[in-house]
Amino acid sequence: MTLEHNLTSLVTDLAAQLQARGWQLATAESCTGGLIAATCTEVSGSSAWFDRGFVSYSNQAKTELLGVDGALIDAHGAVSEAVARAMAEGALARSRAQLAVAVTGVAGPTGGSPDKPVGTVWLAWALQGGSTQALRCQFPGGRAAVRWATVEQALQGLLQALSHAP
Repeated sequence: MTLEHNLTSLVTDLAAQLQARGWQLATAESCTGGLIAATCTEVSGSSAWFDRGFVSYSNQAKTELLGVDGALIDAHGAVSEAVARAMAEGALARSRAQLAVAVTGVAGPTGGSPDKPVGTVWLAWALQGGSTQALRCQFPGGRAAVRWATVEQALQGLLQALSHAP
């Protein structure tokens, strides 16, 4: 199965589950630069379940668009569990969505460090009135591979979050 086919399949499943609940989705993206939102809206009829996407690439955008506390970024770094969670929760608070996903990472080829090497990505999924889950991934490959692996993991996590939703 090709990546494109797999992503289309994941989005189709996600769309069906969101529509069955009458729910909307919001995305908060840093390292993927809007690829999750673009992948979701490739599917015809996505306006029925996709509310909005925030591309918050800079730290200032994370603060201004999503309400991420600058002190949180200073303390943990933009690529951290705390910031990913705050991004997902901020996307929920600033949208009409009941479910949100956030991603922040080091896509490379530059920007890595010993504790956050290239390929390090934090993802978070937030449910309105529910919990926020986070996951750290270490994806192999170049910039494009890291970004597309992040999109795939984000979609898989959304489906998992829905399977545990009330």
